[in-house]
Amino acid sequence: MAMKIRLARGGSKKRPFYRVVATDSRMPRDGRFIEKLGTYNPLLPKDSEERVKLDMERIQYWLDQGAQPTDRVSRFLEAAGVLAKKDRANLKKGEPGQKAKDRVQEKADKAAAAAEAAAAPAEAPAEAPAEEATAEE
Repeated sequence: MAMKIRLARGGSKKRPFYRVVATDSRMPRDGRFIEKLGTYNPLLPKDSEERVKLDMERIQYWLDQGAQPTDRVSRFLEAAGVLAKKDRANLKKGEPGQKAKDRVQEKADKAAAAAEAAAAPAEAPAEAPAEEATAEE
């Protein structure tokens, strides 16, 4: 039997609450589980002690039995110091798209042009009186 340590969702609509459970991997997410190992309440502040509660003895038992934690549960266990930190692929999801990059480039070009334009008139009035003097003669 392939065992998993994963989150089972509870709570009402838009008010999630999760139980950390040991279950057979073939069971549905919120279906039958073997043992409840803790809770996770994402609505609480990140520094709250009540946000993540884990029964470390039982989790260690299930890990010794060969249970595989899901990614989110393994992050909880890494934060608790039970598992060693894994290197994860940092996908480029956070990188802006090509259109956004083009807009930033255009804005930078306009700002550079405006800076040049602001610098050019400051130099022009110094030359203008000399031209006016020759025009008056």
